[in-house]
Amino acid sequence: MGEGLKLLVGISLLISLSNGAEKPDQELLLLTVATNNTDGFQRYLRSTQIYDLNGKVLGMGEKWEGGDMNFPGGGFKVNLLKKELEEYKEKEDLIILFTDSYDVIIAGEADEIVEKFKSFDAKIVFGAEDFCWPKTELKNQYPAIEKGQRFLNSGGFIGFAKNLYEMVNHKVVENLDDDQLYYSEIFVDPELREKYGMKLDHHSKIFQNLNGAVGDVELQFKESIPFLHNNKYESTPLVIHGNGPSKKILNSLGNYLALAWNQGDQCTSCWEDNLEFKALLEVPQVVLGIFITRPTPFLEEFFTKIFAMDYPRNKIDLFIYNSAEYHIKHVEQFKQLLSTEKPEDQYHSIEVWTPEQNKKEWHAREHGIQKCLDVKCDYFFSVDGDAHLDNVNVLKLLIEQNRKVIAPLLVRPFKAWSNFWGALTPEGFYARSTDYMDIVQNSRRGLWNVPFISSCYLIQGALIENKYTRPTFINKLMDPDMAFCQSLREKDIFFYVSNRLDWGHLINSDDFETTHMHNELWEIANNQLDWETRYLHPNYSQSLEEDAEVEQPCPDVFWFPIVTERFADELIEEMENYGDWSDGSNTDPRLKGGYESVPTRDIHMKQIGYDQEWLHFLDFYVRPLQESVFTGYLHSDQRIEGGYEAVPTRDIHMRQIGMDDQWLEFLRLYVKPLVESQFIGYNSDPPRSIMNFVVRYRPDEQPSLRPHHDASTYTINIALNNAGTDYSGGGCRFIRYDCSIPGTKKGWMLMHPGRLTHYHEGLETTNGTRYIMISFIDP
Repeated sequence: MGEGLKLLVGISLLISLSNGAEKPDQELLLLTVATNNTDGFQRYLRSTQIYDLNGKVLGMGEKWEGGDMNFPGGGFKVNLLKKELEEYKEKEDLIILFTDSYDVIIAGEADEIVEKFKSFDAKIVFGAEDFCWPKTELKNQYPAIEKGQRFLNSGGFIGFAKNLYEMVNHKVVENLDDDQLYYSEIFVDPELREKYGMKLDHHSKIFQNLNGAVGDVELQFKESIPFLHNNKYESTPLVIHGNGPSKKILNSLGNYLALAWNQGDQCTSCWEDNLEFKALLEVPQVVLGIFITRPTPFLEEFFTKIFAMDYPRNKIDLFIYNSAEYHIKHVEQFKQLLSTEKPEDQYHSIEVWTPEQNKKEWHAREHGIQKCLDVKCDYFFSVDGDAHLDNVNVLKLLIEQNRKVIAPLLVRPFKAWSNFWGALTPEGFYARSTDYMDIVQNSRRGLWNVPFISSCYLIQGALIENKYTRPTFINKLMDPDMAFCQSLREKDIFFYVSNRLDWGHLINSDDFETTHMHNELWEIANNQLDWETRYLHPNYSQSLEEDAEVEQPCPDVFWFPIVTERFADELIEEMENYGDWSDGSNTDPRLKGGYESVPTRDIHMKQIGYDQEWLHFLDFYVRPLQESVFTGYLHSDQRIEGGYEAVPTRDIHMRQIGMDDQWLEFLRLYVKPLVESQFIGYNSDPPRSIMNFVVRYRPDEQPSLRPHHDASTYTINIALNNAGTDYSGGGCRFIRYDCSIPGTKKGWMLMHPGRLTHYHEGLETTNGTRYIMISFIDP
């Protein structure tokens, strides 16, 4: 006989809700078939428990005799039902709901189901679909209908026990016969259809078969509670069946239906079946697999976070796969760091695969699984080099969630790229689910059954130990991650991504160049968050706070902390590595016209290939500071560089009427003499392009710089090394105000107007070498 429905914590046996006896006041009994305790089956059980439905499971623990259900078959279900109905064949008032289980979710209470069934005025009601399967020749024998789904689907039907008993005993059915064909042939026979009182649920009042109808349905909310609405028939189905290829859609809907999630409490199902780490009898043994498959920026910080993870290292067997020669030094540095730890703080074991071994990625990932088997691990924690785990408790918390496979949500900062896919195309590639952005942006928090994960995930050791459920990373020419996820999907193993908490983020390793000394300097746009963490001064944002008191050592000369000492050091090293400093003469072929009126020994950003990155730096980090202290000076107008005009007028530029050159000549001949007579030392020329360069001052080269105006609206000057330590003397004097700044601060930026008011000179460097980063900035 069958067993009653009950969802237990963890790996459970099924027990009766009613000690084998039907509740006396309940007129609905659920029957289903399941021979394996799969994740889909557990989901079905949960939905029946949520709505307090009484029922029995047929076939649990028995060998499946119904053939491959990807093809016609399933007569075994009919025979199991036939045997069960012997008990109820005389109960004319008992209503039985029979459904599949692995791909079904119940979404309503008994009273709702019974009321809708009675509205059909039928003895038996089957779900319906748009496909005549498995025998298309029956298509023309079906009754014609004006609107609705025309053909029978056997994944769900409801009826009075006596009538169901008579229907399933209509004729002998072999286990390998097709159950849907059996019921369809009865239905298309007018006499038999009348005899058994059969009707189809053409408008999905009770049964929603998703295959071919995904576009008809929509997840909606009523008083924060989700439900499935059929927009085509304006119905609210209560039995959701992910038949055929629609199972992945059912998985997505299952994240919400049966009160799994709501808009108020959000993920209520997240609290089900959890473990408490502190209550475990012993700390689980974990194999930590780190996979570095290509040059990846900020791997130094990646290893720092792995090292900081709050989990006993003696309970971790570490496996590192590195196929990138560029990262050999980073792996060695990490190993050296580990070697300094106390014996009790060491990893249980360490194994490293190096680029010289020339192992394929899939081979390495398979080895990680095998290592878990060899050491009899409780969990396998796979972490790719692009997965930065900022939450030190990530491993413990994922273990507590107690799912067979779970990934922490990781997103590229300020992007929509993440380590999961919300949906798949029919071909098995990426598709965006309707809730993808809600999950990525954390407006919906929870635990999400998804069809694809990558970069970081935790696998229970029990799943690996079982040969049938053991995942694989090999499937023809598939990417290892895709092969891994497909192997789980094929075995009806659910895997989840969690955004219940903030776990960390992804690095963007696309187009990462490794041709420089300090390659992460160039990641200012691709990996903004990590670039800022490494290179932006930790007190930078304080200068932008409301009512911030900005240091002003001279009138309209402002001092800001802007970059870290590491940035300054690495920029100097890049410049010295390039080495082609200008000679300090007026002749400068790098400039338009080839002449520099106030020359320095310098290297332009453009020369080291850092021009675009520096312009990004000026736009993102310097401009906000400038706008905070020079009120009203803002940088949209497509006729000007940058495309933005802060104070627009109705105007026509001289360039637009072809008078640009003539007007510049007017300025030079007639306006320039007037300016120079009032502002001594200001020798204006027609506008120049932005210049960005590092200057080097040495006593034996160029120790100082004569008084001058800058060719800019405003100038920034960033100190790249320390006064008094790296050099003596130096600094800047603003002549108009007789104000000097001799001791500049490494990583801090001076900002001042370039023209008219701030005539200035570079003070003499008397010892050592002084480096400064200069930008002349125009709107």
